Amino acid sequence: MTTADDVRVIITDDHPMYRQGLRALLEALDVNVVAEAGSGPEAVRLAAELQPEVVVMDLHMPGGNGIEATRTITRTSPRIGVLVLTMFRDDDSVFAAMRAGARGYLLKESGAEEIARAVRAVAAGEAIYGPEIARRVLTYFADMPDPKQTAFPELTDREREVLQLIAQGRSNSDIAQTLFLSPKTVRNHVSNIFMKLHVADRAQAIVLAREAGLGGV
Repeated sequence: MTTADDVRVIITDDHPMYRQGLRALLEALDVNVVAEAGSGPEAVRLAAELQPEVVVMDLHMPGGNGIEATRTITRTSPRIGVLVLTMFRDDDSVFAAMRAGARGYLLKESGAEEIARAVRAVAAGEAIYGPEIARRVLTYFADMPDPKQTAFPELTDREREVLQLIAQGRSNSDIAQTLFLSPKTVRNHVSNIFMKLHVADRAQAIVLAREAGLGGV
């Protein structure tokens, strides 16, 4: 198990004074800073050479941005965790960093102890986000529409209900009983569904529906 003293860190930021200040703060909290990088490409080179547990990464730097550096590091050295430390709090930056493989995202206004805790958490394989960033991530996913509700917008609500039952392998008579419809009405709905989805038969409709997440009981 990795202890606090075992965690080796590379600090990446294009401002030397900030790097030095952060280094002093982290080392005072027993975090072992093994190198500093002033650009993304330099961070990639040092990470490959030193194989630290964590790379603390700024996002926007001249000579190569932190997103590309994060993507390269996490692809070539998956055991290395990248902790983004930046002043940018917009959704585009947050989710670009996540997609690139960053395990953590903090704002530069975070305190030294919070950063040190995040470094250790990332080194241990955890995902860590500052309180504001965590709220934004949770809000983003909470606001995401249910794909089952947005699939096949060309269908009416009733047609989507019928398609859900078709995807479960239910026959027209079963669907009629379940939805309290006449067999003729169900046949009309099924015909409309096939036409709107441009499918030739029930099997093709089932494939499309299940790919969209329909069909669960």
